[in-house]
Amino acid sequence: MARTETEPLPTGPEKVEAVRSMFDAIAPRYDLVNRVMTFRMDVGWRKRTIADLRLPQASTVLDLACGTGDLCRGLADAGLRPVGMDLSFGMLAAARTEVPLCQADALRLPVPDASVDGVTCGFALRNFVELAPFFAELGRVVRPTGRIALLEVAEPANPVLRWGHGIYFGSVVPRIGGLLSDASAYRYLPRSVAYLPEPEEMLAMLADAGFTDVHRRLLSTGIAQLITATRA
Repeated sequence: MARTETEPLPTGPEKVEAVRSMFDAIAPRYDLVNRVMTFRMDVGWRKRTIADLRLPQASTVLDLACGTGDLCRGLADAGLRPVGMDLSFGMLAAARTEVPLCQADALRLPVPDASVDGVTCGFALRNFVELAPFFAELGRVVRPTGRIALLEVAEPANPVLRWGHGIYFGSVVPRIGGLLSDASAYRYLPRSVAYLPEPEEMLAMLADAGFTDVHRRLLSTGIAQLITATRA
């Protein structure tokens, strides 16, 4: 998936295939690169994601775009019953978790209506073809009063922090990825932030999909964001 900085980002079916093949390629060292490029802050972000679900023990939680199972392990340690789903078979093959795993498209989840207590998703919103259908699918599978917690990258509001973050995310992260994993993938990932709608638009989409108590929390000076909501 070698793309130049000026080449348009893929859309539609091309994006699905590009994302799948990219994550298949970077799966073996995905966790290592995450730890290095976030200085292990991603560990704390996932803990906050699980805590902000506010679900009782033994609740069934889908972890979508589960990758190698980081959130799945945390959910299980918290006494919840996670099921991991990912489009990338390479990620599932590299997973380090004992919880049930399934290869699935997050826009067409293989579960009945109102059948799960909650959903988590870490750093994948920008990789879906469309967000409105994804949020609608969350509204379909989560039971009334169930909870969702969606973790994603963000840009700091402070101009100085945003400038520094832009240099790090746009220049340093691709170098780290190139040294430890696949260079082209980690050139794409900073650019993929462009897929994300404005925060207010995302929150409105969730409300339209049947969620209430929709909140967006910035983490670590605004370099990550956590969106939570309750199924009406």
